[in-house]
This record gives sequence, structure tokens and C-alpha cells, in this order.
Amino acid sequence: MKPCLLLGGSQHREGVHLFKSIDMLADQGMGTAAMAVDAPVQEPAPASVLPEKLAHKIDDWRDRLAQTDWVPDLGRDIGSLTWFRGLATLTLLCGFALSCLPDFGPINGHAKAALTGLHADRARSQMIAPLAFGADTGISMAATDAVRPLSESPERPFIELVATLGRGDSLHRVLQRAGVADGQAREVTDMVAGEVSLDEIKPGTKIDVTLGRRFTKNQPRPLDHLAFRARFDLNLEVLRSADQLKLNRKPILVDNTPLRIKGEVGSSLYRSARAAGAPAEAVQKYLQVIGKTMSVSRDIRSTDKYDIIVEYRRAETGEVEVGDLLFAGIERDGKMKAQMLKWTSGGRSNWFEASGVGQSRGELVRPTAGRQTSNYGMRRHPILRYSRMHSGMDFGGGYGAPIYAVTDGVVTYAGRKGGYGKYVKLKHSGKLGSGYAHMSRIAVSNGSRVRKGQIIGYIGSTGLSTGPHLHYELYRNGRKINPSSVKFVERSELAGKELARFKEELRRLQNVTPGAALSAIKSASSDQEQQREISRIGKQSIS
Repeated sequence: MKPCLLLGGSQHREGVHLFKSIDMLADQGMGTAAMAVDAPVQEPAPASVLPEKLAHKIDDWRDRLAQTDWVPDLGRDIGSLTWFRGLATLTLLCGFALSCLPDFGPINGHAKAALTGLHADRARSQMIAPLAFGADTGISMAATDAVRPLSESPERPFIELVATLGRGDSLHRVLQRAGVADGQAREVTDMVAGEVSLDEIKPGTKIDVTLGRRFTKNQPRPLDHLAFRARFDLNLEVLRSADQLKLNRKPILVDNTPLRIKGEVGSSLYRSARAAGAPAEAVQKYLQVIGKTMSVSRDIRSTDKYDIIVEYRRAETGEVEVGDLLFAGIERDGKMKAQMLKWTSGGRSNWFEASGVGQSRGELVRPTAGRQTSNYGMRRHPILRYSRMHSGMDFGGGYGAPIYAVTDGVVTYAGRKGGYGKYVKLKHSGKLGSGYAHMSRIAVSNGSRVRKGQIIGYIGSTGLSTGPHLHYELYRNGRKINPSSVKFVERSELAGKELARFKEELRRLQNVTPGAALSAIKSASSDQEQQREISRIGKQSIS
């Protein structure tokens, strides 16, 4: 077929193309001719290098990869395989991006070489080194003929130091450790003991010691001056005068006015009292004392007023000592609903009401730590083999376990008593008594006083007993009663002169003005300053 020139483009219509031969252009002009031909014959593709099956598989995988959505919308089809594939793609891309982050580490610059030799000496002569490093800087001058070496270094004219009295330590040992000679330490200790008891010097007390010059190095330095605070209201000073030590007392003015704090309970008694300046320990003790007479959560109203008085000591030097709680009260509608005063009677401190009656409520303590093995009532006796009344409680326990007094009392019997074996009987207040039988050893004697929880003996198996245990009995008016039915209330009352002193102390505390302990202290030095001679002359001239 001859080559054809396409005029006006080509039109593809079911394999028919419009062409006109070049040879006809001269004879027929520029007309067009229609010619129907078959589809153009394509040249055969070059033979594939890969096997036919492998080529089909590669084409198949290429189509699958092309149709796969590698970046699906993670907000749709959550949990599907497509969603997890998208999540994996996102994770890989984020990991690759993070791995390409640059390093932000410091860039090492040029380090100057250390100075050595002459350069180092010149730089050192122009610097100032601290005393901690010896201060060996600056230009050193060579020694001249006027400099002569010393055979020995001169001693310091005096040494000042501070010694601390430790717990369980003594003043004599403290002075010896400070360098004071044994004889002088004993002399100072005796002088101090003549003014104040050595037990009153509290651990941690700082002692200022000054040692003087000695004549030879083989003897201790003499004591020139010693000063310390022996008590809250006393300073002591020891001075050397004409080869003798002299003790000087320096009293400190102390104000012992108790600290009284009053206020409205409000939403919280504890927070209100603490906000008013009451010490935390005093508020806690106050709640414990008031809780013995009424329920703090139910009986105290928000409109009630608390009244707290504590021991308070102030020295003119500025130190403050806060002591124990002295008075606890509750006021309602202008009247005292509760008044509790701490009072010592018979060598024992207790809280008493304003009427002079003291109470401490609570059940009897357990006589031993072992478990209860037998109750009060009828039972078959393990040895006599017949039923009879068991007039107490039995408590098990190892041999030698301690036995405690259930409450305060007096020993009325201590010794052997028939089938009870080794037996102790106590007499308590309120016409009550208690007995303890089958002891292995008795720890109290007849007529002695015992306190609640005190050890009075040890568990054994004496008398009619099948094994080590405690037989515990309780008496009222001399008759045996069931111990589990008694809730003991201990009451003590003041009378006579002691009650009068109690009332007087109560009135004194109630007359204390709230906050009076925080006023300025009028010291003796201020009185002397006001009574100077020049002041009196000025007053006389004015008059």
C-alpha cells in the first residue's frame, strides 16, 4: 500500500479511515476518497524474558497493589482489616519521620589548652584564690636577711568554744571534753550544783567556754569564762578573778500567766481553736477531756463557746514554753455547760468537775492476755466430777504469763488459799473487789496499793487445777457476781481543805483574761530606765 497523506485528520469509525493517495493529487485534485481497510497490523511484541506463569502472577499482584487503598479513612470501619492496614501505614510513616529528626546535641567548640609553665605562673599572680584553697596566690617575695625561722609557733592567747550537754551526759564530763582541767571541772560542777540541781539542766544546753593562756604546753589551759542557761529563768556565769573562779547568778524575768483562749465552736471546734492560736496538743487534749463528760459530735453546738487554758511561760529574753492543759470548758448561752480542771490529789493527777468530783469511765481491763475458756455459771467440775456453780471466769495462757489488776485497788490477801492455790484478792472503790487464783507466783504483798494494769502475779496451776490458767472472780459487797455484767466507773471526790484549794485555783484561772499572756513583759531593766536620776530631776523641775 502506498503512503497516504491524512487531510483534515482521521476519523475512526468501526475500522474505516478516510485517506487519499499522493498519486491522485495531481489528477483528481484535493478531494477525499473513502477506502475501507482492515485494522492496521501491529508488529508482534518482543518475547518476554520471564516465564508466562510468573509474568501472569506479577501482573496479578501489580493489579491488586494498584487497587489497594493504603491510606483509608481511620474514622470509618474501625476494627476492620482495612482500618488496621491504615493504622499500620500511619505507624510506619510516623516512625520513619521520627527517625529522621535531627540531633540537637551541643556543638563542641574549640577548647583552649591549659596554661602551663611561665604562662600559668603569670596568670596565678593576678588572681585571688579563696581561703579554703590556701589563698596562695599573688607574687611571692623571696625572704631577706631580716627573716629568721621560729623554733616553735606561738600559742593563741585564748580559745573560745561552745560545748553541748548531751542526753545522759554530765556537766563534769562536758567540761573535761572541752579541755578544762579535772580539778577546775569539779570545782565548777560543785559551784553550779550549789545554785541549781544538775538534773534541771536540760540536754542540748549550749555552754560557752573560754580557755586562757597556759605557761607550758604540758599542762591544760585554765578556765577564764563559762556561761550557760541553767534554767528557763536563770543564767549562770563563771569568771576568773585573781586566780579564783567566781559564780555569778543572772536571773531572767519570767511571766507565768496562763494562756487562755476562748472562741465560738463554729463548723469545727478543732479548726476554730487552732485558728485562734491554741497549740495542737492542747486542742487534742481538750477534746479528750470534754469527751469524758459529753459527746463532742452530738452534744456540742456550733453556737457554743470553747474555753481553753494552758500553762504558758515567757522569758524577757523572748523564749516561750507551752505546758499542759489546765482547764477545759464549754459555755452555752452565757452559762458554763462543762468545767474540767486538772488537779493532783494523793500523788496522782486527774480531771475534776467544778464541783470537785472526778470521773474516769471505762470497762475493767482484761486480767490477762489469754483467751477466755470458761464462763460464769453452773458447770461440771473437771476434777470433782459433779456439777456445781463456777463463780468466775477462766482464762487460758502459757505458764508464767502475766496477770494484771483490772483497776486501782488495795491488796487484801496474797498467799495460798485451799483449792485456789496461790491467790490474790484486791479491794476497789465502789464496794467492788476482784480475785485471782491458781497463780504460779505472786508479785504483790498484803496491804500494797496497785494501779490499773499493774502485774500482780503470773499464770500457774496451783490448787485444784488441771492445767495452767487463771480463775478470775469479781465481788460486790463481798458477794461473787458475774464479772462480764459490770462496767466499772471510778469516782473520786475532794473534800475539806483540798476542796477549798481546788475552788480557789478554779476561780484564779477563770479570772484570767483571754490573751493576757501575750502582752508585753515589763522587765526590771525597763523599770530602772524609767527611774533614772535625770528623769526624777526633770519631774521635780517641772513641778
